[in-house]
Amino acid sequence: MRSSSGLEPTVRPPRGSSVPSVSIPVHDLVLAADFETFGPSHRVVLVIFALGLVPVVLLGRSVRGTVREAGVSRALALGIVAVTVPLQVLQLLPDEWNPRTSLPFQLCDLAWMFAVHALWTRSRLTSTITYLWGLTLTTQGMATPDLASDWPEPRFIMFWAMHVLIVWASVYLVMGLRVLPTWETYRRTVAVTLAWAAAVMTYNALADTNYGYLNGKPSRGSLLDVLPSWPLYVVIEIAVVAVVWALLVVPWTVRKTPDPVSSRYP
Repeated sequence: MRSSSGLEPTVRPPRGSSVPSVSIPVHDLVLAADFETFGPSHRVVLVIFALGLVPVVLLGRSVRGTVREAGVSRALALGIVAVTVPLQVLQLLPDEWNPRTSLPFQLCDLAWMFAVHALWTRSRLTSTITYLWGLTLTTQGMATPDLASDWPEPRFIMFWAMHVLIVWASVYLVMGLRVLPTWETYRRTVAVTLAWAAAVMTYNALADTNYGYLNGKPSRGSLLDVLPSWPLYVVIEIAVVAVVWALLVVPWTVRKTPDPVSSRYP
């Protein structure tokens, strides 16, 4: 965001130097304080995220099967919308617009929408998508964020609000309300993810972008750095993620008799 004052500080060279003075926009000075992985702001957000996990699960358990369940779940859904939509709209404004980052094509841009649907309807499919995406891909982004802006830049707020709320929603739904995944919703989640990946890779190739990091690794360090170069790392990542997701589904599907609480959900 640009400074409302419109003032531009001037950097002046030493007296007698032939180098001309340079005016630096305030906006650029604000952005000069880049985000630092595991720096102070990163650690604070991770602590807030961790402290919220247990209360969110307990909230889900306290309203599960009661007349309050729908109201509380929908209030949480509206809360996610209230936080994420204005910040995403902000990215489309002229001062913030960047065709390489502003479009809602990242996986988490879809994940928060699935989270809202799951909270509103308690749909088993969208709950599973939120759960599997949230506990793996979203948390990976939280551990090694490809983020330039630090607090209190809008992009910093949007990034962390979106990621934290997605994971909180996932544990609220599955561990709190017990809208549990099944092998059917697992397979459909894999299919949805592959469809997203195919569509985004095609757009990236046509528009010379890198949404989802499907056409190139992040500029900052990430878990993808241990994998081979493109496109092999995409294939390996898909295979590894599918296996990890299966492991996340196993604990909820080993019961020989249906879970009486979970069976209430479509």
